[in-house]
Amino acid sequence: MEELSLAIERHKQSSHGAGAYSAGHDNARQAPPPIVYTRTRMVECREAVLRRNRVVAAFDRGPFVEGYQLLRTQVLHRLRENRWNVLGVTSPRIQEGKTLTALNLAIMLAMETTQTVLLIDADLKRPSMHRLLGLDECRGLTDYLLEETPLEDVLVHPGIGRLVLLPGGRAIQRSSEALTSPRMSALIRETKHRYQARIVVVDLPPLLTHADVLAFAPSVDAVLLVAGEGMTTRHDVEESIALMRGAAPILGTVLNQSESGPRSVRAMRGVAAG
Repeated sequence: MEELSLAIERHKQSSHGAGAYSAGHDNARQAPPPIVYTRTRMVECREAVLRRNRVVAAFDRGPFVEGYQLLRTQVLHRLRENRWNVLGVTSPRIQEGKTLTALNLAIMLAMETTQTVLLIDADLKRPSMHRLLGLDECRGLTDYLLEETPLEDVLVHPGIGRLVLLPGGRAIQRSSEALTSPRMSALIRETKHRYQARIVVVDLPPLLTHADVLAFAPSVDAVLLVAGEGMTTRHDVEESIALMRGAAPILGTVLNQSESGPRSVRAMRGVAAG
């Protein structure tokens, strides 16, 4: 763990400071009108399933909830001070907790009354966001991109805050081509600029095992790198940071899967556990 912390600290020292944040900035933001779901499919997620899958942000209290609340605050500060609203979430390799982190963070963001959140499952080789919510196999991003299914036919409102989910849909192998297609670029542009008070969180594939993240990087404003305690190596963190240099800013690095509960990560002084 010491080597991982050293790698993250090196990234922090090589990055520019976050800058001042105005305490009155939040007060100046007006709450968006309530979401009205017409064709968007509404589902009810079962509490037992959410707890079993460690979707802890859906509850008022419990293990690690405060960690995600802290992460939300830090992410919002960085997004707002840079006027960003499209955040990619990735990890160096598989099974390091990026999808669960993306989901819990998106839920926490959607609990804020000042914005809505669109969560996109863009890990198209292994789409799994719907399973964490206890949803059956459903149409999603691949259907929108490859079959030209209307967007409103694949969006899902899981009944949690101001959150809307765009599931991944069926798994495909040529995911890089799909994520860099004109239809995908148009989707990101539309969601980025049409709603001033919307944050888009994109769950991306692992950085070191897929070309998708680097191919898609120009479409996001920044990237959150998830590191798994006891899994992610110092070399993997350094290689990931080097690959992203010049592609997209790294908003911070989140330590996931901490057995001792929420722990501070020096690159962002944030945490997600689960």
